[in-house]
Amino acid sequence: MSDARLTLALHSGAVALPDTGRIAVFGPSAAADLSALPKDRVQIVQGFAPDHDAWVRRGWNVVVSPTGDFAAAMVVVPRAKALGRAWIAEALALTAGGPVIVDGDKTDGVDSLFRAIKGQGADVTAPFAKAHGKCFSFTADPAAFAEWRPGEGALIEGRYRTAPGVFSADGVDRGSALLLAALPAKLKGRVADLGAGWGYLAGEALSAHPEIAEMHLIEADHAALSCARANVPDPRARFHWADATAFAPDAPFDIVLANPPFHASRAADPGLGRAFLAAAARLLAPHGQVFVVANRHLPYERDLAALFVETHEIGGDAGFKVLHGHRPRRAARGGR
Repeated sequence: MSDARLTLALHSGAVALPDTGRIAVFGPSAAADLSALPKDRVQIVQGFAPDHDAWVRRGWNVVVSPTGDFAAAMVVVPRAKALGRAWIAEALALTAGGPVIVDGDKTDGVDSLFRAIKGQGADVTAPFAKAHGKCFSFTADPAAFAEWRPGEGALIEGRYRTAPGVFSADGVDRGSALLLAALPAKLKGRVADLGAGWGYLAGEALSAHPEIAEMHLIEADHAALSCARANVPDPRARFHWADATAFAPDAPFDIVLANPPFHASRAADPGLGRAFLAAAARLLAPHGQVFVVANRHLPYERDLAALFVETHEIGGDAGFKVLHGHRPRRAARGGR
């Protein structure tokens, strides 16, 4: 959200909060400005580990799933349309009909969400426009939005269940499929899947490689990791809700698999992938190997060569490349 939009909307009276009662705030990033809200009455709902942890460090009440009743709620519009609608339905149910404040950027679909909410018969305020986004509030009968509550999510390949808002919720990501196809015939030892998502890569690797002793699925999105827990029942699987770039294991890994994100927002950010490569090198034993897939236009070869003694491309297609790094350099491993 714009740092100023919520504050200005509240101060101008364009949106309002009740004088008493708890307020649920869905999805604010760590960069959001919630200073206009009464901190002692707010419960932040945030399932993305880095943002969740940042709010906790600042002393806010932060949960993955809201608990109790609320006098009001706020939804920060996410990029995923289905997730935004699910939050709206949940916010209405928790508040017994509102008020619910909605704040979002145009690029994330706040205009279409405004029209959709109005189309459901809600009593909607005029939107407050600022900094390429809008803020508005509404009240409505929660029953009118029952269809916005999420169902089971897609079932992929008859085995994997997803949820609204998780990465590649409608099918197997092409990069993950290419990475899986490029893996060697035998994987063994302790393996980490950085950014494991809903569990496809880890689940398929465990099925194909009985020599794997442990598979650690490290994922920052709590909803995706919840899917992975259900999708990967293999007893060798270990699940970690954590920022993959800051994860600290109890022992080094023999192999790291990674299909790193490369968007922090709608703009490409190659630094995210570089952070995953650096984490892989840090997490590996001296003999360790990393297998990573990336969009072909991302210049990761130089970064990989600085982190590993041996590097080369082992697969991919016109849009993606699968890279292999062997034996992390001592400096990359923190001097271990």
